[in-house]
Amino acid sequence: MKNNSPAFNPLPGTQKTGAENSGFFIRAEERTRRVLGIDPGLASTGYGVVESCGNRYRLVAYGVIETPASAPRGERLLAIYSRLCAVLDEWQPREAGMETLYFAKNVSSAMAVAEARGVATLCLAQHCVPLGEYTPNTIKLSVTGTASAGKKLVQEYVRLLLGLEAPPEPDHAADALAAAITHLHSARV
Repeated sequence: MKNNSPAFNPLPGTQKTGAENSGFFIRAEERTRRVLGIDPGLASTGYGVVESCGNRYRLVAYGVIETPASAPRGERLLAIYSRLCAVLDEWQPREAGMETLYFAKNVSSAMAVAEARGVATLCLAQHCVPLGEYTPNTIKLSVTGTASAGKKLVQEYVRLLLGLEAPPEPDHAADALAAAITHLHSARV
């Protein structure tokens, strides 16, 4: 989903004033950060692009890359790779945050998530986008203030932090936005 709101005004410091080269101003590109968040998965990979200036955040775009279970695994991974490359080309983030693989009892689903993470990591590396990796509990803590937050609470806090009218859905997209927000909280440029 793209933010098409007419109130989607440039963040402070992102407009050129003509005085950037005087030595008294920081260039707009250095004050605004654009981060891609990724919630990897073989069936559904969530992505979200968030921009920040100082302590203000705004939504740029989000969505989910879905692959059919009936397709061969290699084709599913290629679809994730191709669509993530398209997201990177369209939105041009300079940084990324991604959820790490958590301990899973189901080894086959953990392997599928690990493969999706590998594809996402490769895509970011080929686009020269530095990656920060965060545990699910770190993301929950960063966004909600508690590491035991459920998915609905994470969605609600993402809604609040980004000033959205409704929580972002599906939850994979909300988790990706939460990863981007966590990266903005954690990594300083």
